[in-house]
Amino acid sequence: MKRSQPRVMEWANSTFQPRFEHGDQAQAAHLCGTDDGSKLGAGFGRMTKASFEWTVQYDEIILVLEGKVTAITETQTLKAGPRDTIWLPAGTRVTYQAEDALIFYAIQPADWAQSDSTEG
Repeated sequence: MKRSQPRVMEWANSTFQPRFEHGDQAQAAHLCGTDDGSKLGAGFGRMTKASFEWTVQYDEIILVLEGKVTAITETQTLKAGPRDTIWLPAGTRVTYQAEDALIFYAIQPADWAQSDSTEG
């Protein structure tokens, strides 16, 4: 696939879409990924009254922009507020919790769903 050209993605043009079966709790605004010929996927996410389980199928970094996000793994509870980050390596089983949060996320590989039938 041909790689896209460099570009600016303006916040005002962000469109949030429901995220899989947790669409009432999590919405994402896609910024880059496989459509750009990239191995890196990134976007903004909104979590509202969220509490859902997921097994991370990719390496992920989450930057909390607004609110607070809790990621509960099998071994620890990670709590992050504005300007804090959470690192989750592929294979991590996690429960995400947030009352009202805005995040930026980056994942690698961006095409994880094409090579795995699991949805998240």
